[in-house]
This record gives sequence, C-alpha cells and structure tokens, in this order.
Amino acid sequence: MQILDCGDFIVHRKYGIGQYIGVNTIKADGITKDYIKIKYKGDDILYIPTDSLDNIRKYIGAEGKEPKINGLTSKDWEKTKAKVKSNLRQVAEELIRLYATRQKTTGFAFSKDTPWQQEFENQFPFVETDDQLRCIKEVKKDMEKTKPMDRLLCGDVGYGKTEVAIRAAFKACMDQKQV
Repeated sequence: MQILDCGDFIVHRKYGIGQYIGVNTIKADGITKDYIKIKYKGDDILYIPTDSLDNIRKYIGAEGKEPKINGLTSKDWEKTKAKVKSNLRQVAEELIRLYATRQKTTGFAFSKDTPWQQEFENQFPFVETDDQLRCIKEVKKDMEKTKPMDRLLCGDVGYGKTEVAIRAAFKACMDQKQV
C-alpha cells in the first residue's frame, strides 16, 4: 500500500471513497490492534484493521479535484461500480470490434533497412541496451508486415524510447511516408 497522509482520499472495495484520518490503536476483548480510521459522508467513520489493508487503495483522480465522498449506508458506491462495469464492458466490446476490423485490414509493408538507415543509426552516440535492441528489431519487423502495426513502447525516462521511435520514423521516411 502507498503511504497515506491525513486527509488523503482512499477507496475501500466495499464502501467506496472516504478520507483517511489516521491510525487508531483500539483494545477490544483483551486484544489490542491498530486500525485505519476512514471518514465517510455524514461523519460516518469506518475502522479497518491493519491486517485488512488489501481492501483499500489510495484514491487517484483528477489533480486538484476532490472526489465525492460516499456514505456508508448509501447505494452510491454500488451504483458507481455497476456503471464502471457497464462502461468497461462497452469498451471491451468496442476493442474487440476494432481488433477484428484491424485483423482484416491490409496495411503498408515497409521496405527492409537501407544502407542509409544503417548509416543513420550508426550516428547515435549511445550504446543501445539489450531491451532497446530487442524493441528496435520488433518494431522494424512489425513495420515490414502488411498487417497494421499496433505497438506500445513503455519505459522509464532516459531509457531510449525516443531512439527506438526515431529509427522507426526514419524507416517510414525512407519509404516516402508521413511521420
């Protein structure tokens, strides 16, 4: 779990969005335990045992915009979850249709690398990592197929995503395609 500060918004799997107040130590039936204290709408308070933290997550939403806090007895959270589930189902159906259409579509197959491509790539000042070399090879292989390329390149800042993209852009330019 991420570190929480007092006032942070959290999401409980069952009860929805509330506000983290702190940790309280409570003694009941001779057992002392730590509990996360969460404030909900109407000053409702929920105590979550620290051994049940897998039920809560820090709220992540639009920066600078506070979320609507749920009430413990309200049906709003159930409605929100049902709406999200419905929207996810629609998105999934649209993606399935999109990918089915893409499978039937013929795209442009780019040419194999030219000597100019190699000359261009040799000008890069950095030594490529194994992951970069693999990605470069996979991207070029995808570009040389008649199937439209569908690839997402992810990585930390400073790990050469741009170098991979520049090589692909140059390859496209070599076949007179807009980049």
